[in-house]
Amino acid sequence: MIGRASRRIARRPRHATVVISLLAALGYIAFLRPAAGLGARSVRLSAVVARPAADAFGRSGQVRMRFALPLEPVDYPLEVQTGLEDLRYSWVPVNDTIAIGEERLLLDGLTAPGRPGFYRLELSVDQERKTVDGLSLAVLVPRSEKKGSTLNGYRMGFYRGDRARPSDPEAPVGFVEIDTAHVLLPVSQHFRLGDFITRDNQSTWPRYVALDPRLLDKVELVLAEISTWTGGPTPADLTFDVRSAFRTPLHNRLVPTAARDSRHQLGDAIDLAVDANRDGRVNSRDTRLVGMAVEIVERQHPDLVGGMGIYTRTGLSYVHIDARGARVRWRG
Repeated sequence: MIGRASRRIARRPRHATVVISLLAALGYIAFLRPAAGLGARSVRLSAVVARPAADAFGRSGQVRMRFALPLEPVDYPLEVQTGLEDLRYSWVPVNDTIAIGEERLLLDGLTAPGRPGFYRLELSVDQERKTVDGLSLAVLVPRSEKKGSTLNGYRMGFYRGDRARPSDPEAPVGFVEIDTAHVLLPVSQHFRLGDFITRDNQSTWPRYVALDPRLLDKVELVLAEISTWTGGPTPADLTFDVRSAFRTPLHNRLVPTAARDSRHQLGDAIDLAVDANRDGRVNSRDTRLVGMAVEIVERQHPDLVGGMGIYTRTGLSYVHIDARGARVRWRG
């Protein structure tokens, strides 16, 4: 049987009608499909009508969190059905109701708050306010805040670029800061922030995690693919367990089977034990099925190609999945 961290999922249908797409990272608003018979810039409703656009949730439709560095542009595709010239935005910390900072014009594009944390987007016009549900923003702690081998008291070890080049691509640009109140925040439909914390037995809080949204998208697509292999009209529940996700460089050195350049350190890798054939246990048959699903997802989404390692020799059967951008295969 899979351990107590396992959970069950069922694939859900997804659909959305795009009205406009706000691509703040590009600094402009594109009108993709204005409401029939109405000028998108002149529509004035009795309340702000807004929601994340379909592509805000990734290829899988299941991603629930966006990421940005402090005061940097935010890529947050958005549907809005109201006038835009006077529409303003602000950020509200998760688990709070009061926005921080000054309101800004939406037409100028979205900029992340200056303080790391988790936020919801709030829009306002004519004294009316609307919180956009379903998608949160994680503002990262820049890697430059890491002092030597620690970040705010949390022992992490060293990346290649820590001493010489902070912009070294072989290191994360920033880290998600996770306190005890945040471990259950969803990053996608079936994963929580706590799933990605390094299992290094440190007692220091907050913890820090590197997390690549492409990994979230890829693993959700893999699970969705497996969940359709039921032979029936509806997908059956699927049980899985996260064996390992983000690892600090310090912890990675202590893992006997870990590669020195393990992708787990960069936040784009995860080890999953999946009961793919739903027989109540995980073994080599399940890893073969997961491997098939990974191959299918990578063929359908070449931009999510990456590494896959199948492990069955240690008494624990699981599959390593990453989104490194190059196809690599191995057995452990």
